[in-house]
Amino acid sequence: MSTVQQVPDILSPEFAADPYPAYRVMRDSAPLIWHEATQSYIISRYEDVERVFKDKNGEFTTDNYDWQIEPVHGKTILQLSGREHAVRRALVAPAFRGSDLQEKFLPVIERNSRELIDAFRHTGSADLVADYATRFPVNVIADMLGLDKADHARFHRWYTSVIAFLGNLSGDPEVAAAGERTRAEFAAYMFPIIRERREKPGDDLLSTLCAAEVDGVRMSDEDIKSFCSLLLAAGGETTDKAIAGIFANLLRHPDQLAAVREDRSLIARAFAETLRYTPPVHMIMRQSATEVTLSGGTIPAGATVTCLIGAANRDENRYRDPDRFDIFRDDLTTTTAFSAAADHLAFALGRHFCVGALLAKAEVEIGVGQLLDAMPDVRLADGFEPAEQGVFTRGPQAVPVRFTPVAP
Repeated sequence: MSTVQQVPDILSPEFAADPYPAYRVMRDSAPLIWHEATQSYIISRYEDVERVFKDKNGEFTTDNYDWQIEPVHGKTILQLSGREHAVRRALVAPAFRGSDLQEKFLPVIERNSRELIDAFRHTGSADLVADYATRFPVNVIADMLGLDKADHARFHRWYTSVIAFLGNLSGDPEVAAAGERTRAEFAAYMFPIIRERREKPGDDLLSTLCAAEVDGVRMSDEDIKSFCSLLLAAGGETTDKAIAGIFANLLRHPDQLAAVREDRSLIARAFAETLRYTPPVHMIMRQSATEVTLSGGTIPAGATVTCLIGAANRDENRYRDPDRFDIFRDDLTTTTAFSAAADHLAFALGRHFCVGALLAKAEVEIGVGQLLDAMPDVRLADGFEPAEQGVFTRGPQAVPVRFTPVAP
């Protein structure tokens, strides 16, 4: 097994600036690293990360979320396993697929996207991060839950604080304290609304969660609050970075942007390739239940394992020319890219595959399509090169664009 000295440290400024060269070194020469600062084993090869996520032999658990997520969200579906997990997932999953998604929420997605674009479509310029991506998914989730979008600033502050807590690999006490404050503030905000929906249900997702029942089991107020907290953070941060990432990638590859503009069915391909090439979430942790041998050595039972999605998704043993953004690549299957059969790792795999993957796909297809309609000749602002930031989650901080306004 390798030690950290041989490769750039994941907590170093060099790694934060550009992790991809470090990922290559890890995959090639240090596929299993003991990382003292995070007290975890780091894995970077596709076959290893895939094995951990699929976990066909019960070798890995999500017990790490007890300390990584519970302090800010409360106990969530991510921490559950077996029947308890299956029942909770069955309670929430219908809202994110099939007829509920099509009939109830597509109009919500379309309306929220249009409202944001209407604020800048006549100006000829926008920052696709600040003006659109950071607002769109959170507004959609607030609308789906029947919450007041006027509270957007609070939602954004809360989910930013939660994501900072999850990515607090260096153990900054101020970040930890802010995350725990967020849990208390969000609970104080949500519990009265949950009680009100139980008494007077509407046709929103929150009312559905209050009434949902599987095998006589209903979700408690705490369950529902935790799920809403998880939904805001996971759905906000990831879709926000995915939309910004798609545009940053396409604007750097004008031929591919032109192809997507011409054929909107390619948006799903552009999304899948963005999830592979610049995933919004670069690392997910698991806990080993038994001693496990992976590439590079053996992990003892009860250890934390940091799975580097950002590294695995560029593994040259899995993808041809992995450091090239190519929406037409034939080693990534768009038809399965948003299901548990995905051949990339951005949504995880197995029983904890992202429940919101199809919602994210709908948001991206509608949002990117509407943006291209409003900005047919979209281009990066002169002299600007989008720069990614973040270690745990990662995406462009700004994507300023110029375009010739068109009538709606």
